[in-house]
Amino acid sequence: MSAKFLKHLIQSSALACMILAPFSVFAQSPFEKVAQVNGSIITQFELDQRILFLQLLGSPASSNSDVLDELIKDRLRQQITKKFDIFLSEEALQQGLTDFAARAELSSEEFIKQLKVDGVARQTFRDFVTVSLVWRDYIRARYGNSIDITDDQVDRAVQSVSSNTGIDVLVSEIIIPTSPDIAGEVLEVAEEIMSSNSTTEFSEYATRYSATASREDGGRLDWVPLTDLPPQLRPILLSLAPGEITNPLPIPDAIALFQLRDIRERSVPAIRYSSIDYAVYLIGGGRSSEALRRAQKVKASIDRCDDLYGVAQNEPQANLKRENLSQSKIPRDIALELSKLDKNEVSTALTRSNGSTLVFLMLCGRTPALSQSEDDKATREAVAAQLLNTRLSALSNTLLEELQADADIVIFN
Repeated sequence: MSAKFLKHLIQSSALACMILAPFSVFAQSPFEKVAQVNGSIITQFELDQRILFLQLLGSPASSNSDVLDELIKDRLRQQITKKFDIFLSEEALQQGLTDFAARAELSSEEFIKQLKVDGVARQTFRDFVTVSLVWRDYIRARYGNSIDITDDQVDRAVQSVSSNTGIDVLVSEIIIPTSPDIAGEVLEVAEEIMSSNSTTEFSEYATRYSATASREDGGRLDWVPLTDLPPQLRPILLSLAPGEITNPLPIPDAIALFQLRDIRERSVPAIRYSSIDYAVYLIGGGRSSEALRRAQKVKASIDRCDDLYGVAQNEPQANLKRENLSQSKIPRDIALELSKLDKNEVSTALTRSNGSTLVFLMLCGRTPALSQSEDDKATREAVAAQLLNTRLSALSNTLLEELQADADIVIFN
């Protein structure tokens, strides 16, 4: 399965922390009842489909009972939103499907076709998105007006973010290639790595398992400004003490673990960038010796990003993509590699298409934020939205716990 376009989506799902165990699809009758929620039946087919869907997303996962519990919560979500006549229009659903697939740089139909190849029905995807969007609308309608995010709260949160601009971090990385076929084994390795008790032990694991060039130095990276790293990674690193390790983070075709080795403050704030210009040139063959030789040949023949147009001129247009995006819109794995590069430097650490395509990544340039006031305004708006979403998420979880406690739920053996 081409799981590469699916894995990084799981970070935005409420199921990101679930850990799926191996299962046998259709080991039972697909129409056999596995649970009943206030009279509404959940079938073996639905359970099998959800498990398969999550595995194709590249989710590190847990037991089937955890997946069933999430399906039960979905039924409760559906029942209460139906009770209050909250539905999703077809137009809103199509937009939701499009947005979900767009994170993988695919149209919704391309996304659905990829799922179908591996046995996931269109309706499974539609149901997954529908329940999420309708519940989001319900929670916002029920609680949104009762939550007051004050300027003082935003100021304190912004101050916390702003104080990070003068911070450098010293980290080590381990990037482990994965696919649906080996997800279980990779998860076991990741859990073993998380139990590391020293930077030396983590470096030994990096040398053994990591797929990036830093493995030659035990996964150790140089000091880097925190603001150069992907926005999603910054708060995670700041929550660590030196020596501590992140949970496994899903990225396309791999999972990543980071160990914080040290942190320091600088008197001069780091430069903030409004956008980053980079090029991605795709080379068939993954990390095969032939593909890597091709990458080295291309690297030796170019001096800047514009030269790649000549390299790819007789190839399919999709093989070369030039982007100029804000950091928050750059895929996490690409953003991480770009943070290690200077202008016109190249990385060949990443793959796509389940490891069958090598990514030749080149940094073309970084554009500093021109207007500090505009940048600060965007930061305040983003922080306010984050505070609101955090409150809504907590209220949503509390409501679901209450609904589940009051529901008539039967689990069939």
